[in-house]
Amino acid sequence: MKYEGMMIRPPSEARSLLLQVSVGCSHNKCTFCSAYKGEKFRIKTFDEIEEDIIEASGYGYIEKIFLCDGDALIIPMKKLVPILKSINTHIKGVKRIGLYANAKSILRKTPEELAQLRRLGVGIAYLGMETGNDDILQAVNKGANSRQMVEAGLMIKGAGMKLSVTVLLGIGGKAKSMEHALSTARVLTEIDPDYVGALTIMVVPGTPLYEEQVSGKFELPDTFEFLEELGVMVANSNFTNCLFTSNHASNYLPIRARMPQEKDKIVRLIRHVIESSNKKVLRPEYLRGL
Repeated sequence: MKYEGMMIRPPSEARSLLLQVSVGCSHNKCTFCSAYKGEKFRIKTFDEIEEDIIEASGYGYIEKIFLCDGDALIIPMKKLVPILKSINTHIKGVKRIGLYANAKSILRKTPEELAQLRRLGVGIAYLGMETGNDDILQAVNKGANSRQMVEAGLMIKGAGMKLSVTVLLGIGGKAKSMEHALSTARVLTEIDPDYVGALTIMVVPGTPLYEEQVSGKFELPDTFEFLEELGVMVANSNFTNCLFTSNHASNYLPIRARMPQEKDKIVRLIRHVIESSNKKVLRPEYLRGL
């Protein structure tokens, strides 16, 4: 398998074959993200991709494949469909193909095109929403507003794919902490995704957000303010059937809960940790990471 640049995949794709179909991120303008800086976005040629697919066919049965990099769904249908057909032709045992998506890449597809991708094996899309607050989305240069996030999420679900939404604790800073939590809960409720992953912002040197922090324009919430955000977000989100996690390495309090069944229990747990101010139950700073 041939890889270029930094390979990033969701935690739930840890056992998946990583098939790189594009390099970098087509948007690559988010102020908090350093993942693909310095990489020029390009879609790999079909010959490059099929060479890797044929190599992977010799690995035996492969149940899950994740298409890298940052937003593989941006690939036009005339290029994406042959890739998926090649996977189905050459690799045995594939039960699910996953990929990153953003609102722009989803909304560029028609419902019929998304349904076709589902028939060809795309079973899950990971949408980096970060926040449901329009002011914050604009400030971090996400490239979409909350209504577009909702529309995009519902389109993925309407196509029969599983939807995993990522939100970012602290992305509004101290100033907009509660606005962020409440707006995000509202949008998550509207989308009603199958999975939600809450990460905690870690400001990376070299990013525009880092420069804002250095200049004093952006101030991070403190440890327990991050948890306040999480608690408000969980308490005000209503899901039909969702696995809500905050067990990424960036998080202070690892949570994995089925919603709505465990919602009240999780809200009580978060409240108890905040009221006790006991940092011993939290992940220490030296163990946190992106």
